[in-house]
Amino acid sequence: MLRRAAVVVSILLFAVMLISFQPFSPVHEGVEEGGNLVNQLGFGLLGLIAVCSLLTLADLRKLPSLIGPAWMLMIGFLVFSGFTAPDPSATLRGIILTLIVMMTIVTVLALPQDGDGYARMLSVVAGILIFICYAGLPLVPSLATHGSDALEPQNSYLWRGVFTHKNIAGPVMAAFVFAAIYLWRRGDRWAGVVIGVSALIFVSQTGSKTTLGLVPVAALLVLLPSAIGLRVLTPIAVFFCQLAFALLTFGSVLIEPIHQFVLWLGIDPTFTGRVSIWKFGVDALVDRPLTGFGYESFWSTDLVRYAANPYYLDWDVRGIVHAHNGYLDIAISMGIPALIVALAVLIVLPLIDYMRCRPARENRLLADFFMMIVFFTTLNAMMESFFFRRMDPVWMLCFFGVIGLRLVARVPIPRRLA
Repeated sequence: MLRRAAVVVSILLFAVMLISFQPFSPVHEGVEEGGNLVNQLGFGLLGLIAVCSLLTLADLRKLPSLIGPAWMLMIGFLVFSGFTAPDPSATLRGIILTLIVMMTIVTVLALPQDGDGYARMLSVVAGILIFICYAGLPLVPSLATHGSDALEPQNSYLWRGVFTHKNIAGPVMAAFVFAAIYLWRRGDRWAGVVIGVSALIFVSQTGSKTTLGLVPVAALLVLLPSAIGLRVLTPIAVFFCQLAFALLTFGSVLIEPIHQFVLWLGIDPTFTGRVSIWKFGVDALVDRPLTGFGYESFWSTDLVRYAANPYYLDWDVRGIVHAHNGYLDIAISMGIPALIVALAVLIVLPLIDYMRCRPARENRLLADFFMMIVFFTTLNAMMESFFFRRMDPVWMLCFFGVIGLRLVARVPIPRRLA
Protein backbone atom coordinates (compact mmCIF):
# COMPACT_ATOMS: atom_id res chain seq x y z
CA MET A 1 0.00 0.00 0.00
CA LEU A 2 2.77 2.44 0.92
CA ARG A 3 4.63 1.53 -2.26
CA ARG A 4 1.62 2.51 -4.39
CA ALA A 5 1.12 5.69 -2.40
CA ALA A 6 4.76 6.61 -2.99
CA VAL A 7 4.33 6.24 -6.77
CA VAL A 8 1.14 8.33 -6.72
CA VAL A 9 2.90 11.12 -4.82
CA SER A 10 5.87 11.02 -7.20
CA ILE A 11 3.46 11.35 -10.15
CA LEU A 12 1.69 14.27 -8.48
CA LEU A 13 4.91 16.11 -7.65
CA PHE A 14 6.54 15.60 -11.06
CA ALA A 15 3.43 16.46 -13.08
CA VAL A 16 2.63 19.63 -11.11
CA MET A 17 6.24 20.83 -11.34
CA LEU A 18 6.35 20.42 -15.11
CA ILE A 19 2.88 21.90 -15.68
CA SER A 20 3.49 24.71 -13.15
CA PHE A 21 0.81 26.60 -11.24
CA GLN A 22 0.09 28.87 -14.21
CA PRO A 23 -0.12 26.72 -17.35
CA PHE A 24 -0.75 28.31 -20.73
CA SER A 25 0.72 31.60 -19.51
CA PRO A 26 1.78 33.93 -22.34
CA VAL A 27 5.15 34.82 -20.84
CA HIS A 28 7.92 36.15 -23.07
CA GLU A 29 11.62 36.08 -22.36
CA GLY A 30 12.44 38.76 -19.87
CA VAL A 31 9.30 38.31 -17.77
CA GLU A 32 10.37 36.85 -14.48
CA GLU A 33 8.21 34.06 -13.14
CA GLY A 34 10.10 33.54 -9.91
CA GLY A 35 8.75 36.67 -8.22
CA ASN A 36 5.12 35.62 -8.89
CA LEU A 37 3.24 35.06 -5.62
CA VAL A 38 1.28 32.11 -7.04
CA ASN A 39 4.51 30.32 -7.97
CA GLN A 40 6.18 31.12 -4.65
CA LEU A 41 3.25 29.78 -2.61
CA GLY A 42 2.64 26.83 -4.93
CA PHE A 43 6.21 25.61 -5.06
CA GLY A 44 6.61 26.28 -1.33
CA LEU A 45 3.67 23.94 -0.69
CA LEU A 46 5.12 21.43 -3.13
CA GLY A 47 8.40 21.51 -1.21
CA LEU A 48 6.55 20.84 2.05
CA ILE A 49 4.77 17.86 0.50
CA ALA A 50 8.12 16.59 -0.80
CA VAL A 51 9.72 16.73 2.66
CA CYS A 52 6.77 14.95 4.29
CA SER A 53 6.81 12.30 1.55
CA LEU A 54 10.53 11.69 1.98
CA LEU A 55 10.10 11.15 5.71
CA THR A 56 7.07 8.86 5.45
CA LEU A 57 7.15 7.05 2.09
CA ALA A 58 10.74 6.95 0.81
CA ASP A 59 13.62 4.65 1.66
CA LEU A 60 15.80 7.17 3.50
CA ARG A 61 18.87 5.02 2.87
CA LYS A 62 18.76 6.24 -0.75
CA LEU A 63 19.22 9.90 0.13
CA PRO A 64 22.96 10.01 0.94
CA SER A 65 23.70 8.39 -2.42
CA LEU A 66 21.67 10.94 -4.39
CA ILE A 67 23.40 14.14 -3.26
CA GLY A 68 27.18 13.83 -2.81
CA PRO A 69 29.95 16.22 -1.69
CA ALA A 70 30.40 17.71 -5.17
CA TRP A 71 26.75 18.69 -5.28
CA MET A 72 26.95 20.21 -1.79
CA LEU A 73 29.88 22.33 -3.03
CA MET A 74 27.84 23.37 -6.09
CA ILE A 75 24.93 24.36 -3.87
CA GLY A 76 27.38 26.35 -1.74
CA PHE A 77 28.47 28.33 -4.81
CA LEU A 78 24.82 28.86 -5.72
CA VAL A 79 23.93 30.25 -2.29
CA PHE A 80 27.07 32.41 -2.16
CA SER A 81 26.13 33.95 -5.52
CA GLY A 82 23.04 35.34 -3.83
CA PHE A 83 25.17 37.45 -1.51
CA THR A 84 27.27 38.85 -4.38
CA ALA A 85 24.16 40.07 -6.23
CA PRO A 86 23.10 43.74 -6.19
CA ASP A 87 19.86 42.83 -4.36
CA PRO A 88 20.67 39.85 -2.09
CA SER A 89 17.21 39.56 -0.49
CA ALA A 90 15.37 39.24 -3.82
CA THR A 91 18.09 37.02 -5.28
CA LEU A 92 18.09 34.65 -2.31
CA ARG A 93 14.33 34.15 -2.72
CA GLY A 94 15.02 32.93 -6.24
CA ILE A 95 17.78 30.62 -4.98
CA ILE A 96 15.48 29.18 -2.31
CA LEU A 97 12.91 28.46 -5.01
CA THR A 98 15.60 26.73 -7.09
CA LEU A 99 16.63 24.58 -4.11
CA ILE A 100 12.99 23.65 -3.43
CA VAL A 101 12.65 22.46 -7.02
CA MET A 102 15.88 20.46 -6.76
CA MET A 103 14.77 18.86 -3.48
CA THR A 104 11.42 17.94 -5.02
CA ILE A 105 13.16 16.28 -7.98
CA VAL A 106 15.25 14.24 -5.54
CA THR A 107 12.00 13.22 -3.83
CA VAL A 108 10.44 12.16 -7.15
CA LEU A 109 13.41 9.84 -7.75
CA ALA A 110 13.55 8.54 -4.18
CA LEU A 111 9.87 7.55 -3.88
CA PRO A 112 9.45 4.67 -6.41
CA GLN A 113 10.83 1.41 -5.02
CA ASP A 114 11.08 -0.74 -8.15
CA GLY A 115 11.19 -0.66 -11.94
CA ASP A 116 7.41 -0.91 -12.21
CA GLY A 117 7.14 2.20 -10.05
CA TYR A 118 9.50 4.24 -12.21
CA ALA A 119 7.80 3.07 -15.42
CA ARG A 120 4.35 3.91 -14.09
CA MET A 121 5.49 7.32 -12.89
CA LEU A 122 7.05 8.20 -16.26
CA SER A 123 4.16 6.89 -18.38
CA VAL A 124 1.47 8.67 -16.34
CA VAL A 125 3.34 11.99 -16.12
CA ALA A 126 4.15 11.94 -19.84
CA GLY A 127 0.56 10.98 -20.66
CA ILE A 128 -0.89 13.78 -18.53
CA LEU A 129 1.42 16.44 -19.97
CA ILE A 130 0.96 15.36 -23.58
CA PHE A 131 -2.84 15.16 -23.20
CA ILE A 132 -3.09 18.65 -21.68
CA CYS A 133 -0.76 20.14 -24.30
CA TYR A 134 -2.77 18.65 -27.17
CA ALA A 135 -6.10 19.56 -25.54
CA GLY A 136 -4.98 23.17 -25.36
CA LEU A 137 -4.57 23.41 -29.15
CA PRO A 138 -8.32 23.38 -29.96
CA LEU A 139 -9.51 24.75 -26.59
CA VAL A 140 -7.13 27.70 -26.12
CA PRO A 141 -5.19 27.96 -29.41
CA SER A 142 -3.94 31.48 -28.67
CA LEU A 143 -2.30 30.20 -25.47
CA ALA A 144 -1.23 26.68 -26.50
CA THR A 145 0.63 28.20 -29.46
CA HIS A 146 2.61 31.40 -29.77
CA GLY A 147 -0.31 32.91 -31.68
CA SER A 148 0.39 36.05 -33.65
CA ASP A 149 3.59 36.94 -31.82
CA ALA A 150 4.57 40.58 -32.26
CA LEU A 151 7.73 40.30 -30.15
CA GLU A 152 8.97 37.13 -31.86
CA PRO A 153 7.14 36.98 -35.22
CA GLN A 154 9.26 34.02 -36.34
CA ASN A 155 7.54 31.97 -33.60
CA SER A 156 3.97 32.84 -34.61
CA TYR A 157 1.58 29.87 -34.26
CA LEU A 158 4.32 27.43 -33.28
CA TRP A 159 3.17 24.99 -30.61
CA ARG A 160 4.18 25.48 -26.98
CA GLY A 161 1.44 23.66 -25.03
CA VAL A 162 1.29 24.46 -21.31
CA PHE A 163 4.79 25.96 -21.41
CA THR A 164 5.78 29.60 -21.72
CA HIS A 165 7.87 29.15 -24.85
CA LYS A 166 8.40 26.67 -27.67
CA ASN A 167 12.09 26.42 -26.63
CA ILE A 168 10.84 24.80 -23.41
CA ALA A 169 8.11 22.68 -24.99
CA GLY A 170 10.52 21.09 -27.49
CA PRO A 171 13.07 19.76 -24.97
CA VAL A 172 10.33 18.53 -22.60
CA MET A 173 8.68 16.57 -25.39
CA ALA A 174 12.10 15.26 -26.41
CA ALA A 175 12.50 13.88 -22.88
CA PHE A 176 9.13 12.16 -23.27
CA VAL A 177 10.41 10.51 -26.46
CA PHE A 178 13.31 9.13 -24.41
CA ALA A 179 10.80 7.96 -21.78
CA ALA A 180 8.85 6.22 -24.54
CA ILE A 181 12.01 4.39 -25.66
CA TYR A 182 12.58 3.28 -22.06
CA LEU A 183 8.99 2.03 -21.78
CA TRP A 184 9.25 0.15 -25.09
CA ARG A 185 12.50 -1.56 -24.09
CA ARG A 186 10.95 -2.51 -20.77
CA GLY A 187 7.99 -4.20 -22.46
CA ASP A 188 5.34 -1.45 -22.24
CA ARG A 189 4.88 -1.42 -26.01
CA TRP A 190 1.60 0.47 -26.35
CA ALA A 191 2.56 3.18 -23.89
CA GLY A 192 5.91 3.56 -25.62
CA VAL A 193 4.40 3.92 -29.09
CA VAL A 194 1.61 6.34 -28.11
CA ILE A 195 3.84 8.58 -25.98
CA GLY A 196 6.74 8.48 -28.43
CA VAL A 197 4.73 9.30 -31.57
CA SER A 198 2.67 11.99 -29.83
CA ALA A 199 5.75 13.65 -28.36
CA LEU A 200 7.65 13.53 -31.67
CA ILE A 201 4.76 15.15 -33.54
CA PHE A 202 4.63 17.90 -30.93
CA VAL A 203 8.38 18.50 -31.20
CA SER A 204 8.05 18.85 -34.97
CA GLN A 205 5.41 21.57 -34.51
CA THR A 206 7.55 23.65 -32.12
CA GLY A 207 9.70 24.65 -35.08
CA SER A 208 12.90 23.50 -33.39
CA LYS A 209 14.92 21.66 -36.02
CA THR A 210 17.83 21.36 -33.56
CA THR A 211 15.67 19.53 -31.01
CA LEU A 212 14.16 17.28 -33.66
CA GLY A 213 17.63 16.43 -34.95
CA LEU A 214 19.15 15.82 -31.53
CA VAL A 215 16.50 13.31 -30.44
CA PRO A 216 17.65 10.47 -32.76
CA VAL A 217 21.31 11.40 -32.20
CA ALA A 218 20.92 11.10 -28.42
CA ALA A 219 19.03 7.82 -28.74
CA LEU A 220 21.53 6.22 -31.13
CA LEU A 221 24.55 7.46 -29.20
CA VAL A 222 23.29 5.77 -26.03
CA LEU A 223 21.54 2.68 -27.37
CA LEU A 224 23.82 1.55 -30.22
CA PRO A 225 26.92 0.79 -28.08
CA SER A 226 24.75 -1.20 -25.65
CA ALA A 227 23.21 -3.15 -28.52
CA ILE A 228 26.63 -4.30 -29.78
CA GLY A 229 27.97 -5.05 -26.30
CA LEU A 230 30.29 -2.03 -26.10
CA ARG A 231 28.53 -0.01 -23.42
CA VAL A 232 31.83 1.66 -22.48
CA LEU A 233 31.70 3.59 -25.76
CA THR A 234 28.59 5.55 -24.72
CA PRO A 235 30.21 7.92 -22.19
CA ILE A 236 33.24 8.34 -24.46
CA ALA A 237 31.04 9.24 -27.45
CA VAL A 238 28.87 11.55 -25.34
CA PHE A 239 31.90 13.39 -23.95
CA PHE A 240 33.51 13.96 -27.34
CA CYS A 241 30.21 15.08 -28.89
CA GLN A 242 29.79 17.62 -26.09
CA LEU A 243 33.38 18.79 -26.50
CA ALA A 244 33.07 19.10 -30.29
CA PHE A 245 29.80 21.02 -30.05
CA ALA A 246 31.26 23.35 -27.41
CA LEU A 247 34.28 24.09 -29.61
CA LEU A 248 32.20 24.68 -32.74
CA THR A 249 29.82 27.06 -30.94
CA PHE A 250 31.29 28.94 -27.99
CA GLY A 251 34.83 27.98 -29.00
CA SER A 252 34.47 30.02 -32.18
CA VAL A 253 34.35 33.15 -29.99
CA LEU A 254 37.64 32.37 -28.25
CA ILE A 255 39.67 30.57 -30.93
CA GLU A 256 40.04 32.21 -34.35
CA PRO A 257 40.98 29.00 -36.30
CA ILE A 258 37.73 27.43 -35.09
CA HIS A 259 35.82 30.52 -36.23
CA GLN A 260 37.39 30.15 -39.67
CA PHE A 261 36.49 26.44 -39.68
CA VAL A 262 32.85 27.31 -38.90
CA LEU A 263 32.86 29.74 -41.82
CA TRP A 264 34.31 27.02 -44.06
CA LEU A 265 31.53 24.64 -43.01
CA GLY A 266 28.96 27.18 -44.17
CA ILE A 267 27.30 27.36 -40.74
CA ASP A 268 25.84 30.69 -39.60
CA PRO A 269 28.92 32.07 -37.78
CA THR A 270 26.77 34.27 -35.51
CA PHE A 271 24.56 31.34 -34.38
CA THR A 272 21.54 33.65 -34.81
CA GLY A 273 23.16 36.50 -32.91
CA ARG A 274 24.43 34.44 -30.00
CA VAL A 275 28.11 35.14 -30.73
CA SER A 276 27.62 38.84 -29.98
CA ILE A 277 26.00 37.98 -26.65
CA TRP A 278 28.82 35.57 -25.80
CA LYS A 279 31.51 38.14 -26.63
CA PHE A 280 29.80 40.73 -24.45
CA GLY A 281 29.49 38.25 -21.57
CA VAL A 282 33.12 37.13 -21.82
CA ASP A 283 34.33 40.75 -21.84
CA ALA A 284 32.29 41.48 -18.71
CA LEU A 285 33.47 38.30 -16.96
CA VAL A 286 37.07 39.56 -17.09
CA ASP A 287 36.15 42.12 -14.42
CA ARG A 288 34.81 39.54 -11.93
CA PRO A 289 36.16 36.10 -12.87
CA LEU A 290 36.17 34.58 -9.37
CA THR A 291 32.75 35.53 -8.01
CA GLY A 292 30.72 36.61 -11.02
CA PHE A 293 27.96 39.20 -10.76
CA GLY A 294 25.51 37.23 -8.62
CA TYR A 295 22.71 34.77 -9.32
CA GLU A 296 20.60 35.91 -12.32
CA SER A 297 21.82 39.48 -11.78
CA PHE A 298 24.12 40.46 -14.64
CA TRP A 299 21.74 40.69 -17.61
CA SER A 300 19.15 42.68 -15.65
CA THR A 301 21.60 45.35 -14.43
CA ASP A 302 22.08 48.86 -15.77
CA LEU A 303 25.55 47.72 -16.90
CA VAL A 304 23.84 45.80 -19.70
CA ARG A 305 20.57 47.65 -20.08
CA TYR A 306 22.15 51.04 -20.68
CA ALA A 307 25.40 49.91 -22.27
CA ALA A 308 26.50 51.53 -25.48
CA ASN A 309 26.32 48.90 -28.20
CA PRO A 310 29.97 47.92 -28.79
CA TYR A 311 31.08 48.66 -32.33
CA TYR A 312 32.50 45.15 -32.81
CA LEU A 313 29.21 43.36 -32.12
CA ASP A 314 26.72 42.42 -34.84
CA TRP A 315 23.86 42.26 -32.33
CA ASP A 316 22.59 44.81 -29.80
CA VAL A 317 22.80 42.95 -26.48
CA ARG A 318 20.77 45.52 -24.55
CA GLY A 319 17.54 43.90 -23.37
CA ILE A 320 18.96 40.36 -23.52
CA VAL A 321 17.83 38.37 -20.45
CA HIS A 322 20.44 35.59 -20.52
CA ALA A 323 23.56 34.52 -22.41
CA HIS A 324 21.90 31.81 -24.52
CA ASN A 325 24.66 29.58 -23.14
CA GLY A 326 24.07 27.94 -19.78
CA TYR A 327 27.75 27.45 -19.02
CA LEU A 328 28.62 31.09 -19.66
CA ASP A 329 25.72 32.17 -17.47
CA ILE A 330 27.04 30.04 -14.60
CA ALA A 331 30.43 31.75 -14.90
CA ILE A 332 28.83 35.21 -15.10
CA SER A 333 26.55 34.50 -12.12
CA MET A 334 28.87 32.52 -9.84
CA GLY A 335 32.40 32.81 -11.22
CA ILE A 336 34.81 30.51 -13.05
CA PRO A 337 35.48 28.26 -9.99
CA ALA A 338 31.74 27.55 -9.82
CA LEU A 339 31.72 26.77 -13.55
CA ILE A 340 34.46 24.16 -13.03
CA VAL A 341 32.39 22.48 -10.30
CA ALA A 342 29.27 22.71 -12.48
CA LEU A 343 31.06 20.97 -15.37
CA ALA A 344 32.00 18.21 -12.94
CA VAL A 345 28.51 17.63 -11.50
CA LEU A 346 26.59 18.11 -14.75
CA ILE A 347 28.86 16.37 -17.28
CA VAL A 348 31.83 14.45 -15.86
CA LEU A 349 30.26 12.75 -12.83
CA PRO A 350 27.12 11.63 -14.72
CA LEU A 351 29.36 9.89 -17.28
CA ILE A 352 31.21 8.14 -14.45
CA ASP A 353 27.90 7.19 -12.81
CA TYR A 354 26.72 5.71 -16.11
CA MET A 355 29.77 3.45 -16.24
CA ARG A 356 29.28 2.47 -12.59
CA CYS A 357 25.65 1.50 -13.15
CA ARG A 358 24.58 -1.60 -11.23
CA PRO A 359 24.39 -4.67 -13.52
CA ALA A 360 20.67 -5.28 -12.87
CA ARG A 361 18.54 -4.93 -16.02
CA GLU A 362 16.25 -2.30 -14.50
CA ASN A 363 19.26 -0.19 -13.53
CA ARG A 364 20.69 -0.35 -17.04
CA LEU A 365 17.42 0.52 -18.76
CA LEU A 366 16.98 3.52 -16.48
CA ALA A 367 20.64 4.51 -16.91
CA ASP A 368 20.20 4.64 -20.69
CA PHE A 369 17.07 6.78 -20.27
CA PHE A 370 18.77 9.19 -17.86
CA MET A 371 21.85 9.43 -20.08
CA MET A 372 19.74 10.39 -23.10
CA ILE A 373 18.22 13.23 -21.06
CA VAL A 374 21.59 14.40 -19.70
CA PHE A 375 23.24 14.32 -23.13
CA PHE A 376 20.37 16.18 -24.78
CA THR A 377 19.99 18.87 -22.10
CA THR A 378 23.70 19.55 -21.57
CA LEU A 379 24.14 19.89 -25.34
CA ASN A 380 21.08 22.13 -25.56
CA ALA A 381 22.58 24.30 -22.79
CA MET A 382 25.30 25.39 -25.19
CA MET A 383 22.67 27.38 -27.09
CA GLU A 384 20.16 28.15 -24.31
CA SER A 385 20.30 29.05 -20.60
CA PHE A 386 18.37 27.09 -17.99
CA PHE A 387 20.86 25.74 -15.42
CA PHE A 388 19.72 26.50 -11.84
CA ARG A 389 16.91 28.62 -13.28
CA ARG A 390 14.24 28.32 -10.64
CA MET A 391 11.25 26.35 -12.02
CA ASP A 392 12.39 26.01 -15.63
CA PRO A 393 11.11 22.57 -16.82
CA VAL A 394 14.25 21.94 -18.90
CA TRP A 395 16.42 22.48 -15.81
CA MET A 396 14.13 20.12 -13.86
CA LEU A 397 14.62 17.40 -16.46
CA CYS A 398 18.38 17.95 -16.64
CA PHE A 399 18.69 17.63 -12.85
CA PHE A 400 16.31 14.65 -12.95
CA GLY A 401 18.66 12.88 -15.36
CA VAL A 402 21.83 13.75 -13.45
CA ILE A 403 20.49 12.57 -10.08
CA GLY A 404 18.87 9.56 -11.74
CA LEU A 405 22.31 8.42 -12.91
CA ARG A 406 23.59 8.74 -9.35
CA LEU A 407 20.69 6.55 -8.25
CA VAL A 408 21.25 3.70 -10.73
CA ALA A 409 24.98 3.65 -9.96
CA ARG A 410 24.38 3.13 -6.24
CA VAL A 411 20.99 1.53 -5.58
CA PRO A 412 19.91 -1.86 -7.03
CA ILE A 413 16.43 -1.57 -8.55
CA PRO A 414 14.31 -4.75 -8.76
CA ARG A 415 11.71 -5.15 -11.49
CA ARG A 416 8.90 -5.57 -8.99
CA LEU A 417 8.89 -5.75 -5.22
CA ALA A 418 6.93 -8.63 -3.78
